[in-house]
Amino acid sequence: MKHIDNNGRRSRAVVANGAVYLGGQVANDWDGDITAQTRETLARIDAVLKEAGSSRNKLVQATIWLKTMDDYDAMNAVWDAWIDKERAPARMCGVTEMADERIRIEIIGIATC
Repeated sequence: MKHIDNNGRRSRAVVANGAVYLGGQVANDWDGDITAQTRETLARIDAVLKEAGSSRNKLVQATIWLKTMDDYDAMNAVWDAWIDKERAPARMCGVTEMADERIRIEIIGIATC
């Protein structure tokens, strides 16, 4: 197993048995709108997947948590431009209370190596 960006409480990702398990990814700039936060979150996913020896085209599953469904359409506009439509992962999207009220989106995923 390989732990990526482990701080003793959590890892950004864990590589095990040919799969990459992403922890919840959020933007660094929590003051941005949903478009900015989604772009930054997806860029972080790209970086973590690259470090793990994978890529967005190998995403098997994605769970997207939004602070409010009011952000759904704007988030999807960014997601649709980012994801390979021929290799779209299984995906769900829901609403949850975030760890900080400024966070608008968090994405969890599983990819192959």
